[in-house]
Amino acid sequence: MILIVDDRPENILPLKKILELHSFSVDSAESGEEALKKVLKTNYAVIILDVQMPGMDGFEVANAIAGFSKARDTSIIFLSAVNTEKKFITKGYTSGGVDYLTKPVDPDILVLKVKTLHRLYKQQQELKETHTSLQKEIEVRKQAQEEIAGRMQELQSVLASLPQMAFTIAPDGRIEYVNEHWFQYSVDSTTFPQTHADDDVCPEWENYLKNGIEFTREIRLKELTTGDYRYHLLRILPIKKQGVPVRWVGTFTDIHPQKLAADLLEQKVEARTKELLIKNLELERSNHELQQFTWVVSHDLKEPLRKIQILNDLIKEKYLTGNVEATSYLDRSINSSARMSTLINDLLAYSQLSTPALFQPTDLNSLLQEILADFEDVISRSKAVITVDPLPVLDTIPGRIRQVFQNLISNALKFSKKETAPVIHIRAELIEEKEVDSKPSSAGRFCRIVVSDNGIGFDEKFMDRIFVIFQRLTDRASYEGTGIGLAIAKKNMDKHNGLITARSRVNEGSQFILILPVHQVNE
Repeated sequence: MILIVDDRPENILPLKKILELHSFSVDSAESGEEALKKVLKTNYAVIILDVQMPGMDGFEVANAIAGFSKARDTSIIFLSAVNTEKKFITKGYTSGGVDYLTKPVDPDILVLKVKTLHRLYKQQQELKETHTSLQKEIEVRKQAQEEIAGRMQELQSVLASLPQMAFTIAPDGRIEYVNEHWFQYSVDSTTFPQTHADDDVCPEWENYLKNGIEFTREIRLKELTTGDYRYHLLRILPIKKQGVPVRWVGTFTDIHPQKLAADLLEQKVEARTKELLIKNLELERSNHELQQFTWVVSHDLKEPLRKIQILNDLIKEKYLTGNVEATSYLDRSINSSARMSTLINDLLAYSQLSTPALFQPTDLNSLLQEILADFEDVISRSKAVITVDPLPVLDTIPGRIRQVFQNLISNALKFSKKETAPVIHIRAELIEEKEVDSKPSSAGRFCRIVVSDNGIGFDEKFMDRIFVIFQRLTDRASYEGTGIGLAIAKKNMDKHNGLITARSRVNEGSQFILILPVHQVNE
């Protein structure tokens, strides 16, 4: 803004109009006192000041303005129609004016001078703002440097207290600081410790330094006092600011005892593994021999047993007709031979469960129809009622899952109540989890199959015994059996990665529950 100071309004008006035509904002004052009040409140770029004024003349006003820090950059142009002598012009310059014009004034010259001085004022203000901004930035940077220095001092204090070798690295890869443990492996603070010839990591580290990535390696360092190489874990972490590494912090952790222990343990594990492999081969060979022995023994036992049964039948038919007592003794012998034959068959089946077999999709409906056909005579004689709900197709080992259902149905028919026809019901549903009480789910990964009967049942406190080989809950005189059937079922369910359990009460029947995966993976 431009301030025109003149005690005569007729002199102010033409100057104001001329300057306003050149897009200047113009203010005016009609006395020196009024001018000083306005200067205190408003910033002016140029003041056009009349010399001859009543009260304070122009020189006095200029001297007063020169004392205002607010008007330090304001340029003053003196205008005078009377005081045109050299001494007055000199006084105008010494009192703070930058120009001295005499009236009448050439308007164009005045406008050019005002423009120049106005431009200088703007440049000075911009320079001031720039200077202020630079001062603020310097202060901010100074504070930042002080803060960084403080943090660096804290970091160095922490690193000095570590039991490990610790150091910091500048962004250019230069080592900045090392703690006292460094000098056990290096002669000075700028030389990296000597590593084993096979553990040179410098080329690799340079790549991590460029990309700002954490670097971790196991290396061997040469100890200065002994000359021995010791294993260390090297870790160098970047400290980033706005995603850019401003410093790196590294540590060497002595892992020599752990490394030696790990190597020793690895050697022991390797030796133990070899021993286990040898033992495993011996076990496999023994198992194979045992299977062969079981097969041969069962075959050799079955052959004379078959002859005993045939001869007993011949003696009974030819020589003991009418001899009730002898026939009774012979029937006991025949029944004992039959039980022996069943026991041999069950033992042979149990011994063969350890042989590997492949899973394949199995239609349980067809499989159960075949099993029920095998039991047709027993079902007819006992007048049993067996109902089977639709069953899914599962991945099973058909021969072994057949044994499971055969044993469960056989037991349900065998352990029925006297004078009561057996009633057996088989149902299935898909479930979510491999749990007996899991919720049904149409997309379940497991299948729950329940085989229920109305037989004699058992007390559930004996649950842990019924799946153990040769364990019986009934006496041999009342119910036949070898005590192997449910043990075979349990082992077969284990082979299927499944579960088998039971729920029962005495004289209230039993429920045998099978949990099988829908899909299996052949090893």
